[in-house]
Amino acid sequence: MSVGTSFKFSRVGLAIVAALASSTAFAEEATAESNVKVDSNIERISVTGRSFNDYNAGSSSGAMRGDIDILDTPQSVTVIPDFVTDEQLATNLSEVLVNDSSVTGGSEKWNRQVFNIRGFELSSGSGFLINGQQQWSHYVQPIETLQQVEVLKGPSSMLYGQSGPGGLINMVTKKPTYETMLDIGFDTDENGSTRFQLDAGGSLNEAETIRYRTVLVKQDTTYWREYQDGTNQERDRWLGYLNLEFDITDDLMLSLKYDHTQDKTGIDRGGWLDSSGDLIGGRDIIWDQPWAFTDNTISNLGAELTYHLSDDWKVKAGYNDQQFNRQRLDSSPSLISGSDDPFTDGYYVSPFDRYDDWQHKTGYVDFTGNFYTGDIEHQLLIGANMLDYYYGQLKDSGEKKQVVMPGQPMPKPDLDYNRDETLYESEYKHYGFYVQDLVSITDEWQVLAGVRYDEQKKEGAGNNSYAVSPKFGVIYSPADNGSIYVNYSKSFTPQGIVNDIDDVNDGKNLDPEYGEQYEIGTKWELFDGSLLLTGAVFDITVSNVTVTEEIEGSSQTITTQSGEQRHKGFEMGAQGQVSDSWFMTGSMMYLDAEYLRPETDSLNGKTPVDAPEWSANVWTRYEMTDDLALNFGAIYVGERFANTSNSISKDGYVRFDMGAAYTMDVMGSDVSMRVNVKNLFDTDYLAGGTNTDVTVGQGRHFSLALEAKF
Repeated sequence: MSVGTSFKFSRVGLAIVAALASSTAFAEEATAESNVKVDSNIERISVTGRSFNDYNAGSSSGAMRGDIDILDTPQSVTVIPDFVTDEQLATNLSEVLVNDSSVTGGSEKWNRQVFNIRGFELSSGSGFLINGQQQWSHYVQPIETLQQVEVLKGPSSMLYGQSGPGGLINMVTKKPTYETMLDIGFDTDENGSTRFQLDAGGSLNEAETIRYRTVLVKQDTTYWREYQDGTNQERDRWLGYLNLEFDITDDLMLSLKYDHTQDKTGIDRGGWLDSSGDLIGGRDIIWDQPWAFTDNTISNLGAELTYHLSDDWKVKAGYNDQQFNRQRLDSSPSLISGSDDPFTDGYYVSPFDRYDDWQHKTGYVDFTGNFYTGDIEHQLLIGANMLDYYYGQLKDSGEKKQVVMPGQPMPKPDLDYNRDETLYESEYKHYGFYVQDLVSITDEWQVLAGVRYDEQKKEGAGNNSYAVSPKFGVIYSPADNGSIYVNYSKSFTPQGIVNDIDDVNDGKNLDPEYGEQYEIGTKWELFDGSLLLTGAVFDITVSNVTVTEEIEGSSQTITTQSGEQRHKGFEMGAQGQVSDSWFMTGSMMYLDAEYLRPETDSLNGKTPVDAPEWSANVWTRYEMTDDLALNFGAIYVGERFANTSNSISKDGYVRFDMGAAYTMDVMGSDVSMRVNVKNLFDTDYLAGGTNTDVTVGQGRHFSLALEAKF
């Protein structure tokens, strides 16, 4: 890291460490402010409004498969409530996750988003959860339906089975309300993009035993980067969401959920970097052809049943059927081998039309309860979950490596995947059984112990995988408002088959990766619970690491498995209220990540792509008056490597954002207007991605939003 980069971090880092915080609404306060109604064993929540200090949820449903207080969770967890991301006018999951510095972005090509937690890339098949169930996330996840996003750090295989060593993203959806609510929003930006939102909820009968929540979104986005014919990349998205709750009896509740997303977007694979790490061409140039697009259709149909056997015991079961269909008409641009100058030498285009069919069926049963053995309290979880996965592909390819010149777009090829009778299929079934017990020995000491057995079955000899994933933690609470913990956990990540015709090992069956983590951390609530401070030190090692490398002088890649990958570092974070008018949320991470391969291996000692040594963020809200509030934020990402050989790097950067919101009463309804400026100082920077698909950071960007609550 250069001296200049280090100096930038010290300024931002000191500012963040000095004032990391955000607002929190803890359980006692939330009960009073949210009009909690209780009938027998079922807790019924009615949302009647929001508080300006709603920066912290206080608990995570995904970390322990239950709403357990963060102080009683022996694991590093960050909860990002929708109140914060609404203030930031976030439109996708990437803009939500900038609020946790342990998460760094990767490539955003093909209308999908890749993320890393603690330097480990999240798999689109096993790295994302919706309400605790695995979600196939090979697309830009909608965030308008989310109540909060939880970043569960470190291995979580004991509860969720196949998952990466860095952690998981759990997206918690909005729940039905008792009181009638209607929230209508509209936002736009300087490029002419528009987004209309409707969020409504309430009871459907007088007894309030049937409730609903619905969200509708229509988004038309015009992006700032341009194709070579002068047109901009565009996106057309429609989202519908409905959640119904039925109180069948005082102890039995049924929840039904359905959402549907239609998302068509032009393709922008990102920028190219030359051998010196400089961006080739202008910042706004798109190398894909103007006719290239992805068209995603995703639907989720799910049900959950909660039955309270008694005041202390309950059983919860759920099922979700996700259908994901995608057409991708791709021009697949690439640099000519040995050339860094497409303006003189041209570049390759290898068009194809492809249809993908993913079917992701998940289910679970959890049995939870509290009981005592003498004076020792137990919070017991016994459960099982399953995944039924199917993938089918049709593809029609055109002529490969056609040379085109910048500014001279090629005509749309005559391709149709329906003409290709070759069908590629892959499917497997995954089962897991787990037991977890949180034992409160005394008021100061708690012990967590859990174990899981996993089995993944595929057709064909030698394709089955098995794993046992333990987890162990100890919590010491020296005071009512603080805890210190240690934990040990393991991860299990099946790798499947190499499915890339340009890979030397195409068709090779890969073995699972296994990871283990040691973590020690602390959590403290200060100022009567209004400020939550957290810190953690972690050491994660993964064996049998899968790596895909480019072959020099060739357009082919090679995927291999060998050696280990070790990531160690520390994190600090805070969310809460600093004063009567000032609220902040922020975090920072130091990361030392490297491959530990045989000494003869060229990757030995190298750092993975998009694993910065330092990263930090802060977002603040200052209330000038009851009606006027100002926001200010900063994001720092340190220097990162853009290829596995570490010969190309991306400079570190600091991005500053700011905003303001004004609320007024219009005929008895709250109407608010917000203006935000991202990248206030128009900083040039490169975000996630490799030297062949880097995401180019947008310059100064203005957004305007209007919202009315009835």
